[in-house]
Amino acid sequence: MSMVVFASVVRVGDGLPLSASTDYEQDKELQETKRHLKGLSKKLSQFPDRCTLKTGPYNVNFTSSLGVGYLMVCTANYPNVLAFCFLDELQKEFIVTYEPKRISTVVRPYSFIEFDTFIQKTKQRYNSPRSLSTKINLSDMQTEIRLRPPYQLSPEDLQAVNGFSVHRPSKYKGIAPTQMLEPVTLPGIVSCVLSVLCGGLNLLRGVHAIESILQNDDEDFNYVIAFFLGTAACLYQCFLFAYFSVWRNSKSFLAFALICLSNMYLYELRNMWQILFHVAVAAFMTLQIKLRQPQGKAPDYNV
Repeated sequence: MSMVVFASVVRVGDGLPLSASTDYEQDKELQETKRHLKGLSKKLSQFPDRCTLKTGPYNVNFTSSLGVGYLMVCTANYPNVLAFCFLDELQKEFIVTYEPKRISTVVRPYSFIEFDTFIQKTKQRYNSPRSLSTKINLSDMQTEIRLRPPYQLSPEDLQAVNGFSVHRPSKYKGIAPTQMLEPVTLPGIVSCVLSVLCGGLNLLRGVHAIESILQNDDEDFNYVIAFFLGTAACLYQCFLFAYFSVWRNSKSFLAFALICLSNMYLYELRNMWQILFHVAVAAFMTLQIKLRQPQGKAPDYNV
């Protein structure tokens, strides 16, 4: 049976437990999972803001925001989207109920134990997922999970938490490191080929500009810089099209702007049709980068 078993709220800075659900389960494997959860709660600042740890028959899911972490233990077959919807509800209610100043100044563990009432009611609702279909909107969380899936903690991460190794802060902040993109389309291939062509033309003109400078000291070296910047921007757009990157769309737009600026500077060496060709290819490539989104298969939510 898939179900939420346990939930807790902790302060991220020092792992101080603020509230938790009442738990009467004595299952040995569950107690071991809760031991892992307790260790993780003291190291939340070292991990991305949304993570999952699989421990056999149970999963530990947690999120962190505004200095507070929300953790839960559920059975391994509990739907991921429901798990993070559950944590999202805890987060929204806790933020509304308690002031940040009060949260940051408490020193006694379980200072907000009365929040357990809300945790228990929410847990009961989420343990009857069929009754949830008309009460919560899964589409937003489904999209969030698809585009930004939780970071899967590894055994090495768990060993670091338990003190066997030094854990380095993750370079993945709120995004899975293995994010894949949707399959390449024909327009995408065309745009990539044209972008490489423009980069090659810029590189060739840049080399010729260097030769002209060596033969004639009056030539402007800035033209060489403009050609090479255009080459770099074209190739970087191809890289962004092929691989996922944080702020990918923003980087693509900056590369497009750089291509436009370099062509504006080269207006004396190119006619209007050449400039329009380079700008149009860059714009087409920027559009294809935006259209090629991270892929994700919508899971079976059992609702």
